[in-house]
Amino acid sequence: MPRYGLAIDSERCMACYNCFMACKDEHCGFDTAVSAAQPHGGQTWVRVDSKERGNDTRKIKTSNVATPCAHCHDAPCQKAAAGGAVYTRHDGIVIIDRDKAKGQRGVVSACPINAIFWNEELELPQKCTMCAHLLDEGYDMPRCAEACPNGAMVFGDLDDPGSAVNGFIGRGRVTPIDGLHGLAANVVHLNIPTVFAAGSVYLPDDEAADGAVVTLTNIKSGEVLVTRTNYFGDWEFEWLERDAGYSLEVCFDGFEAVAMSFVADVDRFLGEVTLRPASVG
Repeated sequence: MPRYGLAIDSERCMACYNCFMACKDEHCGFDTAVSAAQPHGGQTWVRVDSKERGNDTRKIKTSNVATPCAHCHDAPCQKAAAGGAVYTRHDGIVIIDRDKAKGQRGVVSACPINAIFWNEELELPQKCTMCAHLLDEGYDMPRCAEACPNGAMVFGDLDDPGSAVNGFIGRGRVTPIDGLHGLAANVVHLNIPTVFAAGSVYLPDDEAADGAVVTLTNIKSGEVLVTRTNYFGDWEFEWLERDAGYSLEVCFDGFEAVAMSFVADVDRFLGEVTLRPASVG
């Protein structure tokens, strides 16, 4: 028996909402073997969380995180449900029984990532089913993964070391979303960014310093990162340890080194540095 899972890569997600629309197309107005129909409004069985990053308009980035139910191994919603109203199938998919769960609103608040919704009309908690009804009919993947144009969602058997989903996970950086730290799940998030630092380096005549060496040191761990400025004099470090202190040094042949320090508490542009010629003699 496979253990179905979904890997979602934030770096590939461009917030096109194809996954959201495909989910709506499959479930709105249609009961399935494993769920009552999703209402047309008020529920997002796969939502896309977009975040603007940066403290300065000179350097702004956006991250996108597609978030369905995580299908947790030891699901908090299952623990909160009475009478077997939430159960885990042999393939790892967590299902809300539409008959047994009626009236159990506490199932909604049990979810640590707010992926369960309350259907007021049906008095029923509802969420992503990983399109279990389609998988049972022989489909290769859920509708959301099928609809993603950028390959940000990959579906497969997490217990098969050679599966496409495990290969996809192996090439990325596993980064659990808030609320899932320490909780094993069958939806694996990749490459959700931490903190970036960036800046620009110029020569005295306002020409960009192409090729300046920028060295970043984690003051606590001693980890050293090195990059060079590009043609425009810009540099950037991604994946910094949140809330860690860093020291930064900019070096360019024939000019004085520039040093500064900062705390990686937020994504930040550290400004423009104009180098001064090194003193002679």
